[in-house]
Amino acid sequence: MKFQRQLNISSSLRNAFFLWGPRQAGKTSLLKSKFPTSTYIDLLNSSQFIKYTNDPSRLFEELALSKPSKPVIIDEIQKVPSLLNEVHRLIETHQISFGLCGSSARKLTRGHANMLGGRALRYELFGVVSPELGQDFDLVKVCNRGNIPNHYMSEDYWNLLESYVSDYLKEEILAEALVRSIPSFSDFLRAAAICD
Repeated sequence: MKFQRQLNISSSLRNAFFLWGPRQAGKTSLLKSKFPTSTYIDLLNSSQFIKYTNDPSRLFEELALSKPSKPVIIDEIQKVPSLLNEVHRLIETHQISFGLCGSSARKLTRGHANMLGGRALRYELFGVVSPELGQDFDLVKVCNRGNIPNHYMSEDYWNLLESYVSDYLKEEILAEALVRSIPSFSDFLRAAAICD
């Protein structure tokens, strides 16, 4: 099943922007389809992560020389918050545009990262919605499987949901102390699920 995401990020955008959303919502796929010829920095790639963690100024050195005309996409920006200072510098000195993508703005704001002081637009991408699914939209299916694209489309959705909730609860909710009682919250999620 193919569907077209409805979030409108112009491919000719000259501003910097943040794209936030839950894991597996399709942020990376959306950006790769909107900006196929852009410079793409993936901070899930260990070599890129290590390179920019050890020396964030390398981003400035590399991009100031190449002066890309398309937005530079940095995926998982929350993994190396210090890169935002270099992004800020490149916006100011070379008018380079950026697409900054990640799953947690809270990690950046809590760590007092440079959020670019109004220089970047904010977009959010959530799971698939009915206009994106068209005739494949099924309310019962959404209620049972959720609207994360991979979960909605998979016949093995229950195992995917169990893994996603477990990992998400541990990494995002518990680590960031967003819920006081993880067992209670987990029980709430299980009780809210409707069996197919």
